[in-house]
Amino acid sequence: MGTNSFHMIIAKLNQDGSIKLIDREKEVIRIGSHEGEGLSFISDKETEKAIRTLRNFKKLADSYGAAFRAVATSAVREAENKSWFIGEIRRSLGINVEVIDGREEAKMIYLGAAKALSLSGRNALCIDIGGGSTEIINVNKGKTIFSESIKIGAVRLSKQFFPDFTIGKKKILGCSSHIESLLTSSLNPYLDYDFEIAVGSSGTIEALASIILQLSNRKVPRSLNSISFTKDELELVSGKILSASTIKERLRIPGMEKNRADILPAGLLILNKIFQLFKIKEIVISGYALREGIILNMMHNYQSLPDRN
Repeated sequence: MGTNSFHMIIAKLNQDGSIKLIDREKEVIRIGSHEGEGLSFISDKETEKAIRTLRNFKKLADSYGAAFRAVATSAVREAENKSWFIGEIRRSLGINVEVIDGREEAKMIYLGAAKALSLSGRNALCIDIGGGSTEIINVNKGKTIFSESIKIGAVRLSKQFFPDFTIGKKKILGCSSHIESLLTSSLNPYLDYDFEIAVGSSGTIEALASIILQLSNRKVPRSLNSISFTKDELELVSGKILSASTIKERLRIPGMEKNRADILPAGLLILNKIFQLFKIKEIVISGYALREGIILNMMHNYQSLPDRN
């Protein structure tokens, strides 16, 4: 249950310990984006949409006979009316929502990326830009070097700096300065650390990869797993997106998603600053992220139970 969208995957645990993804759904929700400061309040309409979406997800899960687990991230953990929101879902659907903290979220994201890209023996810097927060984790051969969750996300910053979703030089500079301040205050001790591979996951980074592919007349594969783009390619797409001041203008960019044209500039500014601060030259996309990491974590816990058969 993310800030920008809710995702569901249905997976089966195989006898060999691997997982098979059976089905998936997605619904854009924008939790906490309509009322209050920042992501401080979940509105009645957002709650109604969340309940509708979870009801549909639950029906699909039940049709497969799947156990159902609901995990919420940034917007829910920050909301002043979090308890009320969770209570409404429990009363309406009988679903207990589990709210995880930012560092736990980062670790789950890494689990997904490590599986998708076989990172277990490597020194990887993993980046996930969400709607409400950005998770950055460095894991070297299975050992966590650092894990941080920073309160910068595509929905949060759009609400703060681009409330009408129009962008201009002054707004961009203000947003970029804010991003740099929060990133450096959280990550300054780690900026000189070495890493072998930079990995990116989730909506913002995948959306930018799709645009980069289309701008270079390359085919966009069904799965972006293992697709990479360079700093130069990111700079090229940045020029096009940040010079398109309105949603209408951004929708003319090849590969621009209709549901992301409003918030992508904010997400792009976050990634630009991360590239700059960590001196990233190239990033590789992981097709797995938080949702797959949650499944993998459940699988690990299940396998460790005594007499599980």
